[in-house]
Amino acid sequence: MSTAALRIAIAGASGRMGRMLVEAVLAAPDCALAGALDVAGSPAIGQDAGAFAGRTTGVAITADLRGGLAGADVLIDFTRPEGTLAHLAACRELGVKAVIGTTGFSDAQKAEIAAQAGQIAIVMAPNMSVGVNVVLKLLDQAARALATGYDIEVIEAHHRHKVDAPSGTALQMGEVLARALGRDLKDCAVYARHGVTGERDPSSIGFATIRGGDIVGDHTVLFAGTGERIEISHKSSSRAGYAQGSLRAARFLAGRSQGLFDMNDVLGLG
Repeated sequence: MSTAALRIAIAGASGRMGRMLVEAVLAAPDCALAGALDVAGSPAIGQDAGAFAGRTTGVAITADLRGGLAGADVLIDFTRPEGTLAHLAACRELGVKAVIGTTGFSDAQKAEIAAQAGQIAIVMAPNMSVGVNVVLKLLDQAARALATGYDIEVIEAHHRHKVDAPSGTALQMGEVLARALGRDLKDCAVYARHGVTGERDPSSIGFATIRGGDIVGDHTVLFAGTGERIEISHKSSSRAGYAQGSLRAARFLAGRSQGLFDMNDVLGLG
């Protein structure tokens, strides 16, 4: 392992996203795989982290949190909220920075993460894709320009295995839109429609969720006006974009000791 390499541990290393992250780290000349974590009882425990790709990394997948983080500079975590919070507590104790792509956090859990960022550097974003974060900037501009006369709907689609809805990315899009319009998403979001709903409230932001097959992640924001529709979309064909964005976030943290950052900070979008 090169002393100059950024040493990265991966949480959920045997999952779909975890494997993509392992591959990305192994392919990056400035990064080295330092640890691979999974839940106790996973059939992958004890296996080489690169075995799924026919690679020998010398890093075994482990449920020993402290052992898996011991040699790492940064943990990349796309797991579940409770697991991520447990991982963060260990990161704080060991001085390991964190990139969090996990979604579905409650407000209280987000506050806990912010508190941890007082001692370690953290990048947290519901979507690590560079393209998605550029789209978020475009949505801010579009919402300000289309503030009156346009109904706004957020449509997202993901694979059948996704457990939270709407997606973290869709909710972040909603937050960006609401903020640009001077609204609070809690007050204007509509997450379900059924039966006789009455006319659409023009101040609302609607969400529609699709789950099925192996869809990696599609997000579209529709601005529906009179005589025209404007759509701003991002479609993922693989998880590679999330992995590459995560590595950019990890590199961003290399020179920082504490603080809570997002992908706007990583990409210099302001």
